[in-house]
Amino acid sequence: MSTLHLKVLSKNITNHAASAINKYSKCIYNVYCMCKTVSKMLEDSNICVNCSEPTQPALLEALTPIFNMSAIRPVVNMTTRTNVSTFFTLYGILGVDEKSQLLITYLWLDYWWKNELVTWDPNQCGTDKISLPRENFWVPDIVINEFMDENTAPPVPYVYLYSNGMVHDAQPVKVVSSCNLDIYTFPFDIQNCTFTFNSYIHLAMDIMIFLAKSAENITKHSKNVMTTMGEWELLDITMPMSCLPFPLQIRLRRRATLYVVNLLIPSCFLITVDLFSFLLPPQTVDRSSFKMTLILGYTVFLLIMNDLLPITGNTIPLINVFFSLCLALMVTSLLETIFITNLLSGSADFSPLPRWVRVFVLQFLGCLVCLPQKTKEPKGSGIHLGRDLQAIRLQVEQQLGGSKSSEEWIQVGFIIDRLLFGLYMVFISISFITIIIIWGNSYSQ
Repeated sequence: MSTLHLKVLSKNITNHAASAINKYSKCIYNVYCMCKTVSKMLEDSNICVNCSEPTQPALLEALTPIFNMSAIRPVVNMTTRTNVSTFFTLYGILGVDEKSQLLITYLWLDYWWKNELVTWDPNQCGTDKISLPRENFWVPDIVINEFMDENTAPPVPYVYLYSNGMVHDAQPVKVVSSCNLDIYTFPFDIQNCTFTFNSYIHLAMDIMIFLAKSAENITKHSKNVMTTMGEWELLDITMPMSCLPFPLQIRLRRRATLYVVNLLIPSCFLITVDLFSFLLPPQTVDRSSFKMTLILGYTVFLLIMNDLLPITGNTIPLINVFFSLCLALMVTSLLETIFITNLLSGSADFSPLPRWVRVFVLQFLGCLVCLPQKTKEPKGSGIHLGRDLQAIRLQVEQQLGGSKSSEEWIQVGFIIDRLLFGLYMVFISISFITIIIIWGNSYSQ
């Protein structure tokens, strides 16, 4: 190959290499320019406020550019998660609706989060915080999952913005929340309700909610400032973890003194009066009229106190069972009194006592209630009687047999009367012991 051809080939190779190097350099330069542009955009997105003078009007004017970004989550990188710290103060327990299974409370809510798009120098701007209208900022959409009605508490139109970008939002909330109420032990019941704080539309990768205070501190502070409790007392607030949306357990105890004084004690008094009415002799006193008066008075008492009883379709309270049993015992004692009165007045016309009644009532129940059947020794005759005297004796024995049958029926009535008296004593004793145990257990928790 000639020298001329070698020179031409070398020149072509040099030109191709230079062209390739030039293209590669342009590509590197374009990448560098792109990275610089992105970096510049990120730097510009974090607005460092420069105040013209250390006054609030100057700071407000300097913050005006960030108000246009209130529709977006205030982070430089969209993959950055916004951490929201929250705590609340239970300021009042307004009531419990057993029928609708609702708990009504009044809370003071506090939220803290960081706005990464703004900072300023407190010395240059004259303050480290400023209160601004809420609509000028992005606010996390945190709700209580158990919310069942709108918040009717007065709105707070402002939030606090700090120089490091932290935002503080505080507002009162009237919470009407669902709660699975168990009123079986009413009025000594303890209710466990839950509050679950959660973002409505954002995922956990966007917003993470943390509890700013421990559950013990929230409980202590709530008890110190609480002014409205009514018949309910706050026991404690517990939470298994510090990261929400785990539910916060709120335990409430009903104040039972009102119901004990107005419901249980009068009911026990009336039952005790009906109990001692068994001591009235049915032969000389119209016991049935006295018992009917007691039943009428007890019925009126229940009607008057009906508003104090819980209304719910889930569980029948134990106190309702107690009232029903008391009324049933009063009615049973009235029926038993009518039965005894009937025996005393018409036992002579009754047929002889059946054998099973004689064995079960006179022998078994009679010994159980300490009223055994009286036996009479037959009187033998030692002399021979004439026919006329024998006929008289037969007539006397027939009359004595009828009198014996009447006495047996009367004895049955007395045994039943004594048995019901004993059942009354057992029922009242068990009722008092049960009420005292349940009351004591509710206050020991």
